[in-house]
Amino acid sequence: MSEAMYEKIDDMYERKRKVEMGGGDEKIAAQHNRGKLTARERLDILLDPDSFVELQPFVKHRATHFGMDKLEAPGEGVVTGYGRINGRLVYVFAQDFTVFGGALGEMHARKIANIMDLAAKNGAPIIGLNDSGGARIQEGVVSLDGYGHIFYRNSIYSGVVPQISVILGPCAGGAVYSPAITDYVFMVEKTSQMFITGPKVIETVTGEKISSEDLGGASVHSAISGNAHFTAETEEDVLQQVRRLLAFLPQNYREEPPRLPYEGDPGDWLEELIELVPVAGTKVYDVKKVLEKVVDHGDFLEVQPNFARNIVVGFGRINGQSVGLIANQPKVMAGGLDIDSSDKLARFIRTCDAFNVPLITFVDVTGFFPGINQEHGGIIRHGAKILYAYSEATVPKISVITRKAYGGAYVALNSKAIGADVVYAWPNAEIAVMGPEGAANVIFARDIEQSDDPAATRQAKIAEYREKFANPYVAAEHGMVDDVIDPRETRKYLKLSLEMLRNKQEQRPAKKHGNIPL
Repeated sequence: MSEAMYEKIDDMYERKRKVEMGGGDEKIAAQHNRGKLTARERLDILLDPDSFVELQPFVKHRATHFGMDKLEAPGEGVVTGYGRINGRLVYVFAQDFTVFGGALGEMHARKIANIMDLAAKNGAPIIGLNDSGGARIQEGVVSLDGYGHIFYRNSIYSGVVPQISVILGPCAGGAVYSPAITDYVFMVEKTSQMFITGPKVIETVTGEKISSEDLGGASVHSAISGNAHFTAETEEDVLQQVRRLLAFLPQNYREEPPRLPYEGDPGDWLEELIELVPVAGTKVYDVKKVLEKVVDHGDFLEVQPNFARNIVVGFGRINGQSVGLIANQPKVMAGGLDIDSSDKLARFIRTCDAFNVPLITFVDVTGFFPGINQEHGGIIRHGAKILYAYSEATVPKISVITRKAYGGAYVALNSKAIGADVVYAWPNAEIAVMGPEGAANVIFARDIEQSDDPAATRQAKIAEYREKFANPYVAAEHGMVDDVIDPRETRKYLKLSLEMLRNKQEQRPAKKHGNIPL
């Protein structure tokens, strides 16, 4: 090889080394002093060892105003490429806060758009590691246009490949809308923030004073706004959570989720379920313990655990097959459905359906939560999202009615009428328009009023209604319940049903798209 070629190669490596150094040693030290990792350190944790391949490292900005023509931005402030997680292909971008604070400009956005296009063409997940001060002001409107190109791809690739956003620093202004469109948002406690307008702007406009953390920190978005799905104390833990989530999802909408070999106790007889769920509908229990018993090895990945805690959603496996699990939580609001839980549930259903993950619903619900604030807040519209999502979904859909299933909430939570493939009920299940107490007050009001002993008559009528209607057998007689099962055999029946539904195919009427009540 000629000496000239060696010089060219040496120059290439020197250029790459400069890009890999980002903003330089001083900026890297400042990033570490904030308790944050660099973009490349994050990719090393997220991806399988030695699997990352960088693309477009030499892209440069074209800005000339405000002295930009004299400033370099190695890698354009974002590292893009592809790699593997658990041996499966993923596409990634990681904003580099050491270069212009990770601010997004025209070419920065073009690098992200390029990697998103590759992900869609090749049918693999796209993961964005966000750590940016926002739009690059020096570039003016072209930086805003760059955001638009990203938002557009987030939207049109929604449901095509899984899209995951990891917030690892500030994410403000227009930048927040990309994560908001993606399927899952991860945040780090104390170091991640998302907000449309920052504390200083809010104080100027409204007079309200608030810190960045209290305005848009991980705890706020995981528990109050519902914008974040997962949080952890450290970046390392958050990135490991991303790896765990992807293990339950397929590469794209055309594939099935990965099916793992299951070895161990088949769990066809779970005596513990008898003790975990009290027969009396007024007694509380933790439904998460039920889900952990039913899934393989107790491995249940809850989604949005701190938001709308009256409904529990998440992923697990049954006999190696990935499933989406949904359950009312009697510990919170008696498991009733409200505005936030309706949104949380509908979104989870649609995500599972988009990526071919079967749905299993454990029903123990008294109804939609009453109240003026709920009605005025639009519980009708929000509750309708659940009905729409279940009806629209074509994946295998199985329900288990463990205790109460009353009124419109019974219909909404994957009843046969809105498309459930299989509905099971435990022998203590009460399936009715309303609870026996309320029903007796309505149906037998005159008998109770005219009785010599109204209290005793009321109790007798409650018992009569419960015997005649508040049981699973009336619904089973009408084909609304496929079978009444021994609670201890719940996992066995779920395994059999999933296997039976493995090749399910179902079409919906041809249309441009539906109009979900948003």
